[in-house]
Amino acid sequence: MKGKSMSIRAAITVTLAVLAAGAAISAQDRYTLKVPNGLAFSEFRGYDGWQVIAISQNGGLIAVILGNPAMISAYKAGVPGNGRPFPDGAKMAKIHWNPKTNETAPGQPLVPGTLHDIDFMAKDSKRFADSGGWGYAEFEYDAASDTFRPGTLTDQPPQANDAKCGFACHTIVQKQDFVFTAYPKR
Repeated sequence: MKGKSMSIRAAITVTLAVLAAGAAISAQDRYTLKVPNGLAFSEFRGYDGWQVIAISQNGGLIAVILGNPAMISAYKAGVPGNGRPFPDGAKMAKIHWNPKTNETAPGQPLVPGTLHDIDFMAKDSKRFADSGGWGYAEFEYDAASDTFRPGTLTDQPPQANDAKCGFACHTIVQKQDFVFTAYPKR
């Protein structure tokens, strides 16, 4: 009886190990995703370690806006308020979360809950000459499958699913080189 019990435990352990390995192998590599005719997720590798530009709450979502070193340097040099554009190579990432209440913290603040989507912007005046020098991408996140996909016209807000998906909205801030987010005093 004891040998049979150990055999069952060993079989369960092996089965769980195989399932875990299969899940790891089948997990999505988000860095293979690309917006048609536009930005690839891989162009923003390391974005999660970039410096915070600002935080926001919009449309019921909590967001953090991050900038790569070229973007942060430009902000610190006074762009866009000094009338100069952001340099080619400047990049931004905007991570949106569904908010949740932190029940255990004093005041029960709203904090990031489940991931909603990630937006990217990259300045390349040659590659994106027809959209103010900026390329845009939006990747929706599905928590159930732990996967991303490029945004589409059925998403809110609708995404044209190309490198110009954000350009229409950003034209209202053309004088700020198509960038909404200011670099607030620290």
